[in-house]
Amino acid sequence: MIERILADGVVLLHFGFILFVVFGGFLLLRWKWSASLHLPAVLWAAAIEFRHGVCPLTPLEQELRLAAGEAGYSGSFIEHYLIPIIYPAGLDERLQYILGTLVIAINLVIYGWVLFRRSHGSAQKFSDTRS
Repeated sequence: MIERILADGVVLLHFGFILFVVFGGFLLLRWKWSASLHLPAVLWAAAIEFRHGVCPLTPLEQELRLAAGEAGYSGSFIEHYLIPIIYPAGLDERLQYILGTLVIAINLVIYGWVLFRRSHGSAQKFSDTRS
């Protein structure tokens, strides 16, 4: 029972990491220091995709499922709704390149937008103080 709960926790962690990689750039709007965590996560995720690697969370989850006596991903809400997002069907080299490129492109847009807002916001503040 505990292995199944831990495996579900690993899936949630994995899903959270994916969300952080894709959308974590928005945290820069609030915390500048978040880039020091986000950029390495983006590079890691893109490298996994481009090198056709496997995230260490995947085998950990699989080990926990086997230890729980499970053979597949059927049965729970987490498995039914999150697994297809994290482990899409038809994941091949071409799709991995697309996903890696998409991660980088999304984050370039987010970082560009954040930097644009910051530069225009600080320019606006500067001109307001000079008036």
